[in-house]
Amino acid sequence: MTAPGTRTRRPQIVLEVIERVQLTPHMVRIVAGGPALADVEDKGHTDSYTKMLFLPPGSELTPPYDLAALREQLPVEALPSTRTYTIRRFDLANQRVWIDFVVHGTTGVAGPWAATAEPGDPVVLTGIGGGYAPDPQADWHLLAGDEAALPAIAAALEAMPADARGVALLEVDSAADRLDLVAPDGVEVRWLHRDGAEAGTTTVLVDAVRALDWPAGRVQVFAHGERSAMKALRPHLTDERGLDRSAFSLSAYWAHGRGEDVFQSEKREPVGQI
Repeated sequence: MTAPGTRTRRPQIVLEVIERVQLTPHMVRIVAGGPALADVEDKGHTDSYTKMLFLPPGSELTPPYDLAALREQLPVEALPSTRTYTIRRFDLANQRVWIDFVVHGTTGVAGPWAATAEPGDPVVLTGIGGGYAPDPQADWHLLAGDEAALPAIAAALEAMPADARGVALLEVDSAADRLDLVAPDGVEVRWLHRDGAEAGTTTVLVDAVRALDWPAGRVQVFAHGERSAMKALRPHLTDERGLDRSAFSLSAYWAHGRGEDVFQSEKREPVGQI
């Protein structure tokens, strides 16, 4: 029996890189696969996500990692780092998953890894979660996000019924960062450009949502991205648009000026919660 307050450890899913695809100047897709996916279930969430483990450069550790033992043996800087990523697509029949990474040079942990990953490199997942999927009964859909939310929004667009209506507002750096997305004819895809401004420093996404013509009928909203943008959108949706909390999925995927370790720690504090 698990003791009260003890977090259950999810078994590590150890895969390997099958292929690396450069989608845009700032986005790389890693196709990972292996027999460990035989026990994984696609629950139909288009925002499915996983906690991934990344080794520091030069590490010779071999997965699966005994994290409890490693914490007693190694300094913090030598331990695997945890980062959260969306599963862009499941292809469990072929024991494959797609994971898309935003890459900005050598900044960060996961992006630089993805930019140089080669077939055969280990890919370590620590469980898969999720909670959103497009409601086919909704009258229309609003999807809003930046590059970090683009994989989940792309998956949602693909999962919508052919007669779905709505709009997707997608913030990227420039036209070079647009992707060819599959969407129902009734869902308009609008690309919003920062034009060289640093991600997380503009209001282009919030401004686009605020300026949106609001059709009649029941809307389902998926809005994910940088923390300050999501904090601005929540009162707009609840107070100005009058939406019930059950009508939208809204969360911060990242925070400007924060690494994920700090960001996730802050999210557990009241000041960091949305």
